[in-house]
Amino acid sequence: MTGLWALVAVLVAVGAIGFLLRAREGRIKAAGAEGTGPPLPGPVRALLNPEDPVTLVQLSTTFCAPCGQTRVLLADLADRTEGLRHVDLDVTDMPEVARELGVLRTPTTLALSGTGAEILRVGGVPKRDALLAALAGHLPAADG
Repeated sequence: MTGLWALVAVLVAVGAIGFLLRAREGRIKAAGAEGTGPPLPGPVRALLNPEDPVTLVQLSTTFCAPCGQTRVLLADLADRTEGLRHVDLDVTDMPEVARELGVLRTPTTLALSGTGAEILRVGGVPKRDALLAALAGHLPAADG
């Protein structure tokens, strides 16, 4: 009987962990005040264009399954949104970049201003509408 209770306890624990991980997937975390974060690593800074209001820097790795889905979503979003640019940085061979940015999982997407200030970050596959809503104040106003 003790084995049955142990099995039930393990199943409940695994279910709770799965639920928590799923709830965090694609969650947007707004950055603190501009300019208060750590300096950007060189490979990330090199991807920025000061003329772009927002650059979405997707941090990926070679064996990341959801990175492809994220890449397609962000590229499409950037193509359809004025002032938004998407770049993908494979950090498989650059673990120091991920460490300096405090990235613990891929994909992680950083939204950076033209000056390199972090606007927000998303762990996992972003939710399109939530991401656009969070970036609205940083993008040029749409005509119409």
